[in-house]
Amino acid sequence: MSTMNASEIISVLKSEIEDFDRKSGVQETGTVVRVGDGIATVFGMQHAMYGELVEFETGVRGIVQNLETKTIGVVLLGSDYGITEGTSVVRTGKRAGIGVTQKMIGRVVGALGNPIDGGDPLEAEDYFPIEHEAPGVAYRKSVNVPLQTGILSIDSMFPIGRGQRELIIGDRQTGKTAIAIDTMINQARQKTGVVNVYVAIGQKLSKIARLVDRLKEEGVMDQTIIVATSPSDAASLLYLAPYAGTAMGEYFRDNGGHALMIYDDLTKHAVAYRQMSLLLRRPPGRE
Repeated sequence: MSTMNASEIISVLKSEIEDFDRKSGVQETGTVVRVGDGIATVFGMQHAMYGELVEFETGVRGIVQNLETKTIGVVLLGSDYGITEGTSVVRTGKRAGIGVTQKMIGRVVGALGNPIDGGDPLEAEDYFPIEHEAPGVAYRKSVNVPLQTGILSIDSMFPIGRGQRELIIGDRQTGKTAIAIDTMINQARQKTGVVNVYVAIGQKLSKIARLVDRLKEEGVMDQTIIVATSPSDAASLLYLAPYAGTAMGEYFRDNGGHALMIYDDLTKHAVAYRQMSLLLRRPPGRE
């Protein structure tokens, strides 16, 4: 009986490792056991991570939101048409995120970063996860640069700085959006170089079209990104819109720029998140 030399042992081990990848790959594919209202329950994905992108055989993608003992709950990022019990699902191994680029400035994009203004398609320069870890306190600078709204009564009574959050609360039709739009216009007039990211959550498309026209008239659109979702969009896209907008803002921040983020409005976001939570059979409150 001849003994194996080192090179033969290495080649056998290499082939075993390659085969192991193929065998273990079976676990990366799951099967839909239940689907409805934009939520799919998938069986057979042992290693799926929270927040991971998965792809259904129809081409629609989804985000893993629930990790249960034998199944996972997936929120669909598109139509559930064609997805039935038994449809196969594949892991992508990527965290849910959006492609970002400087060329988004001046455009109207959807919750997944794809342009919806009828213009040229965008080519992503970078990929930002929608749930990104915030920089630690040691990396942050104190709020020391003012950001003016251009409304004297607000700027004199409530000094707002870059890096600060400000909540605008009021009854309907009292001018909350008007304050936000005036602040965007003021950034262009003062030539501050701040990029405006306006996230419209569940707004009527006619209202968004009027806003775009107004910003073009004022010459502000060329330093603004509008992330638009309409009431007809799935709850998952309404839930995702502010995260996508924030990823765009973080892209400019990480490239040495400044961004003014406006979320209009977070009440609709809370309703969408509640709907999604109840469909995922989770408690609907927000911790």
